[in-house]
Amino acid sequence: MTARPAVAVPILRLGDVLVTSLLNELDDKAAVAFAQELTERIADDRARGVLIDISRLEVIDSFVARALMEVTTMARLLGARVIVAGMRPPVAITLVELGLELAGVETALHAEQGMTALGWHQGQQPRKGP
Repeated sequence: MTARPAVAVPILRLGDVLVTSLLNELDDKAAVAFAQELTERIADDRARGVLIDISRLEVIDSFVARALMEVTTMARLLGARVIVAGMRPPVAITLVELGLELAGVETALHAEQGMTALGWHQGQQPRKGP
């Protein structure tokens, strides 16, 4: 497996689920790189689910909103279930004002709820002592 260049948005793998979080400072170039990296990771890791946490995103511009819509569509086309978690009211308002529906994308109030919906359960506590 070849090493991938670092992207501005880290993508973690937890079993067959990829987890990522968009930051407030995501510019156009970083949004395009993120979309490419995420779709490659879905295919390479055979991910069945993707959680995109946007709770740190206080505002969203039209380019990033469209990039989010496109990446969720690409992920679904690759067979991954996508959940966008932590959407703040101003972001939801902006998406509606821009006419972007994020069709086919599930949402969750927070990342934990999204992970539960993807079938991820917090593991048992490790045993202590003999």
